[in-house]
This record gives sequence, structure tokens and C-alpha cells, in this order.
Amino acid sequence: MEYSIAKPSVLLSKFIKHYWAIENCFPGFVQHTQRIVPNGLPELIFYLGDRPVATDTARSINENALVSGHMRGFYDINVSGKLSVFSILFKPQGLRMFFDIPLNELYNHHVPLRYLFKHDAVELESKLFEAGSFSERIKIIENYLLKILKKSAAKYEYKRIDHCVNLINQKRAVVHVDFLASEACLSRKQFERTFLYYVGTSPKQFLKTIRFQSSIDKKSRNKSANLTDLTYSCGYYDQSHMINDFQKLTGMTPKQYFNECEPYSDYFQ
Repeated sequence: MEYSIAKPSVLLSKFIKHYWAIENCFPGFVQHTQRIVPNGLPELIFYLGDRPVATDTARSINENALVSGHMRGFYDINVSGKLSVFSILFKPQGLRMFFDIPLNELYNHHVPLRYLFKHDAVELESKLFEAGSFSERIKIIENYLLKILKKSAAKYEYKRIDHCVNLINQKRAVVHVDFLASEACLSRKQFERTFLYYVGTSPKQFLKTIRFQSSIDKKSRNKSANLTDLTYSCGYYDQSHMINDFQKLTGMTPKQYFNECEPYSDYFQ
């Protein structure tokens, strides 16, 4: 398997976390099942080889270019044949600068890119398919996104939400919604409505996801950390709270998850 990852250019680094790509070929009838869990990051993903098959029909991957909003829970995909993926992983609030729609419309959905970029999606997909390398694909997508960015004016409300997401990152989601609303100079209801519009999920749900991502990040950096350590260092009220969140987000208890999955945080790493 060939895995590649790269940072965006300076102009796009405020909005994009990184680019990544996978090239792999599963021989014969070999099939791999991968559990996908919420990571707090919207994504634009291009399948340039065989498409994976989601076990949940509501998550069917029936297009080669998809935009994924913030996820509510987990799902599984089965991968076989030739896997070739190129993806743009946006920062939580970053996708809004390129799509002129309320991001809550993408919540817990995969939306075909052609629904959002009617005239450019096919051409963009074709260029990426024909590109000979990961770096060439990055150049193609950056040129396209920079053109869109020039037409997009940063709204004052966007800057408020950008500030609040940065606070959430600094505090590793151990922060109250009321505090974030005051930092944005909005009432709680105004803040929740604006956050939903620019990030695509409620502040409460987003904090739940980032708290989970913080716990798996800390576990990855300290394999000896036990559940009690993680519970309180990550801002859970108690272990029951942590177990409940893990089951909703991963379908497993924390113990099961750490036994069966290599802890890795897409959000913090």
C-alpha cells in the first residue's frame, strides 16, 4: 500500500488541514472491512479506482467524487480490487469558504460533487484521473480551489466561528458552549445557529466528536494511559459518559475500540 500526505499551500492552509492519497490493490477476491468514525473534518474525496461498498445502504458510495459533511456516527466500508483515492481534508469551518450553502445540509451525508459544482465536477475528476502523481493532483486541486476562494469574501460571522474552533482546539473540547458564545459576542441561540451554518453540526455534537478525537490522540501518544486517565484528562464527567460517547461514535466501548483499532486521530495528528 502506498500512502501519501501533504500540507496545503500557505493561502489555503487556513481552510484545509491536508491532502492524502492511497494506492493499493487487493489480489483476487480479498476484501478489507474498514470502520469509519467521526473525525470532525469535512472532506472532498475522489475515487479514481474501484469504489468501496458501504455496508449501510444509506451510505452507498455511488459516485467517484463526493463531499462529506460532519458525521454523526460510524459506518463500515468493504474495500476490494484496485483502490485509488485522492482526498482533501478540510478544517472544520474551512469547507464553507468553497461552497455557498449552509453546511448543515451536508450533515451526516455524502453528496456528489456534481450537485455542488455542476459545470466543473466532471472536468476536475478527469484531470485528477489523468494526473501522473500525488503532487500533480495537489496542483490541480489547489489551482481550482484558489479560483473559488478569490470569489468568496470572508464573512464576519465566519471569523467568529473560526475563532471559536481555534479555542476548541486549544482547549481540546474541554469548554462550555456558553463560553464560546460569549467569545463570539452572540447569544447562545445565535451562536448555535451560526455554528450550524458554518461548521455543519451543532456545537454540542462537535464538542463530543473532538473530545473523542482527543482521547484517541492521547492514547496513541501514551499507550499505557488507562481509561480513568483518559476519562478525566479529556473532559468526560465519568467513565459512563465516555463509554456512552464511544458507543455512539464507534459502535464499541473504549476498551473494545483500543483493543481492536490502532488509535489514531485524524483531527489532532
